[in-house]
Amino acid sequence: MRILVDTNVVLDVLLDRRPFAEAATQIFALVEESRIEGFLCATTVTTVDYLLGQVLPPKEARAALQRLLGLFEIAPVNRPVLEQALRSDISDFAAAVQLTLPGALVDFPAAERRRRFRTGRGTSRKTTSNHARPKM
Repeated sequence: MRILVDTNVVLDVLLDRRPFAEAATQIFALVEESRIEGFLCATTVTTVDYLLGQVLPPKEARAALQRLLGLFEIAPVNRPVLEQALRSDISDFAAAVQLTLPGALVDFPAAERRRRFRTGRGTSRKTTSNHARPKM
């Protein structure tokens, strides 16, 4: 199975954000054990880099990014994918991008973000937590 992992899932693991960290860690473990193939969007990597740079020295932040890149593949999101997503009937643009990846790249797009924000559980949550050190 191939999944596209949402930025929030990565941040849940790296910043040990409760109550989401446990489930997110299980996803990472499945990828690490090669039971599923995990993908990230390039923007996830740059966002994580920026946020880790706020709480870690540069060398530690880069080391965490290296571990991420060693674990996950990068989904090929480019202009044609974005344009196709804009033309789709899917109202959630992020979901449309995930679902229009070339060659049905992912079997399971990251639904976690939509569930969290639709229920309001993620709207007030900060991108950092009380834990300054990433778990990875």
